[in-house]
Amino acid sequence: MDRTEIVIQRENAAMVGLPYDFLVNPLGAVRSTFEKAISSGSNPASFDGKDWGALEPFRHFLFHQDGLSKVPILNASSVRWVQPNTLVRFRGMIQDMLGNEFYVGAYKDGSTWKTTKFMDSSQCPTGFSPDMRIWERRLLYCVPVPGQNSWTESSRLGEINHNAEGTSENRQKRCRMDENAVDHVGLLTPSDELQNSSSGKKLKDEQLSPGLQSQNISTVATSSLSTVCNAARDFLPCLVKIYDTAESELKLNDVFEFIGVITLGTEQKVDKDDYDEFSNGLSEDLSVQFPPDMVPRLHCVIHRKLAVHDFLHTCHVLEPTTHRIKEIRTALLNYLTVALGNDGVAAHFLLLHLLSKVHARVDSMAVGKLSLNLTGFNRESMSIFGNQLRLTVKSLLPFTEYIPLTVEYLNTASLAPKKNYEINRLVPGVLQLAEGSHLMIDETQLEVGTLTSLGVENARLLKNLMELQKVEYDFKYYKMDMTTDVQLLILSEGKSNILPADLVVPFQPSSVGSSAITDMDALEAWRWYLSNVRSLSHSIESEMQQFVENDLVALKQADRSLGSQDLSRLLTIGRLISASYGETSLSLEHWQMVKELERVRRERLT
Repeated sequence: MDRTEIVIQRENAAMVGLPYDFLVNPLGAVRSTFEKAISSGSNPASFDGKDWGALEPFRHFLFHQDGLSKVPILNASSVRWVQPNTLVRFRGMIQDMLGNEFYVGAYKDGSTWKTTKFMDSSQCPTGFSPDMRIWERRLLYCVPVPGQNSWTESSRLGEINHNAEGTSENRQKRCRMDENAVDHVGLLTPSDELQNSSSGKKLKDEQLSPGLQSQNISTVATSSLSTVCNAARDFLPCLVKIYDTAESELKLNDVFEFIGVITLGTEQKVDKDDYDEFSNGLSEDLSVQFPPDMVPRLHCVIHRKLAVHDFLHTCHVLEPTTHRIKEIRTALLNYLTVALGNDGVAAHFLLLHLLSKVHARVDSMAVGKLSLNLTGFNRESMSIFGNQLRLTVKSLLPFTEYIPLTVEYLNTASLAPKKNYEINRLVPGVLQLAEGSHLMIDETQLEVGTLTSLGVENARLLKNLMELQKVEYDFKYYKMDMTTDVQLLILSEGKSNILPADLVVPFQPSSVGSSAITDMDALEAWRWYLSNVRSLSHSIESEMQQFVENDLVALKQADRSLGSQDLSRLLTIGRLISASYGETSLSLEHWQMVKELERVRRERLT
């Protein structure tokens, strides 16, 4: 269905005589419920910071009448054709909190009370009178999730997605479109030019078994980070206005879907004398810093927090049975093994790394994290296996970032977010990432050099992120640690001296093969597996717990160099191995796997 058909369909819907249409005229629903509340005898003064019943009709439409799928997703593409004052949804990360804004929420027009809730100030009356109700709303600056991979953006299909009806035919059609929208660049292996390069030939001659040949693969361009990456692709920030919501519900760096009324274009200038009596002057600053024609305003009616699995487009319901999970695990492990040059040990540890997440915090320790340092890379092998691994991770996880670590990068990059009090904005840093993001760091380009004070500070920030899962935010007069949950993967020649990972695994490839994916059903199953299995609960039965404790004591006696962090890491690996099989408790078989993997890893280190 093209945009013309969408407009015609909406015009027809608006002509059927209904008092309002949620998609085309959401403000009609707001006004209707307001008038109903007033006619029932309610005083507008009782609506200060409260819902008078406007939200329930929207909830019913969105979640009980399948209306959510019909609401267009706001992005850099759809913003060109969505109409002002219609219902849209925006998916993004809260990058900055801009404070509160006062506005005229209700006023008397003659003897009739009217509301301007979920509207811009240009739609509010000027001047001030005793019959006005001054209300408050929160302002959030939201951006597309940093590192969000294009295969997650079915919002690119938003132009047709919001009109998809609930028939099986339309659902299947939408699935096919989702498959076509997958970022195929992210599914391909490195360039066939590498096969003909001298470095590629040298690598194959020196490191690979004779007779093994790499297959034809496509060229991949290395993308930049953070704001540079955002500028390269379509990037649309959004100023979200939040009503009647506790501050604790929305936190910095949380990812939300905001559903509400969009306003576009130039906001009407409000005379300073008119708003100074009840405003903090924030509106005037916002119009300058965030021009409405560049940063659309969304007056949020409904919001919901999103997790990683909300960015998947699985068209077939996957039954989370243990048998099915084991099948997916086997197929994914085989795929990772191929991507890693037939190194099964590295593939096992990579799988556990991709399943890791912070599930608890004890003092300063982030329990559950499992950072991984694959060693044995150099510039030549990085051009083949490193690129292949990077694209593999991009194809599997929704949010991925990449840092080519050099002395120059450390000396110049803005890693930590900083507060700029002159414009009252939090200037984002590279490490301001959403929970569940993956960060790959390439140390093979790091050469001898001198770090400036900024370089030393950036190295410290990366180290703290890896060890504590915290990022230090600079508020000029003080600094604040913000907790996060980011998977870190380091590729280096030797053990990283800057970033001490939880696991160091020497990488030992024996072949070069293509890891291009052709089975989209399998790819969707792997994405589902990685996003859902990592959230399984975990426990250890008392008998098994005693067995594990005895083993840990024995390991400590055999190797006095083992510390509490080493033993804690073994327990984390045990949890992850159990989860990888769909199990919620540690079994003897899985604990034996932990010890065997650790034995093989230590053998490689010697």
